[in-house]
Amino acid sequence: MEVLTNHLADYQKSEKSNFWYYDPSRQVQESDCDSPVSFLSKRLEEEIRKAKRTHLSCGEVLLPCGLLQKVAEDVLEIAETELYGLKGCTLYLLYEGEEDCRRLSNFKIDPTTPSTFEIYLTFKQANAGWTFLPQFLKKITRGSTVVISTEYELTKKKLYILRK
Repeated sequence: MEVLTNHLADYQKSEKSNFWYYDPSRQVQESDCDSPVSFLSKRLEEEIRKAKRTHLSCGEVLLPCGLLQKVAEDVLEIAETELYGLKGCTLYLLYEGEEDCRRLSNFKIDPTTPSTFEIYLTFKQANAGWTFLPQFLKKITRGSTVVISTEYELTKKKLYILRK
């Protein structure tokens, strides 16, 4: 289980640390980070951290281990057949709770490349099986805790039509 706390880490690449940050002025290239999966999963984490404070209004977001890496792999697989690949993607993050579905964020993978398709990523709230959260964890969180399920939905929308 991964815990995204209220503390926003500065994802800056430096000689002393192995952390990365997203700089929208840079183009997405494999040499910019360990791999496209790593780049995308870190970017998703950053967007969830921002949404936690603004749209989810909670103290903690709990994610299953490896969920963001799996999502990143699936997004890359979808983008493989596209005109500009992953660079042409605009990604929309949604959260489906018990009562509503809300948009958390949206971003272009590469702001310098025209978007040729959109992917809607919907994270789902975990079922009632997560009510066993330890009491100490509930006490250290400020506000409520959002628990994300291992289930998610990816929907692709093309923004162009190929004609012969």
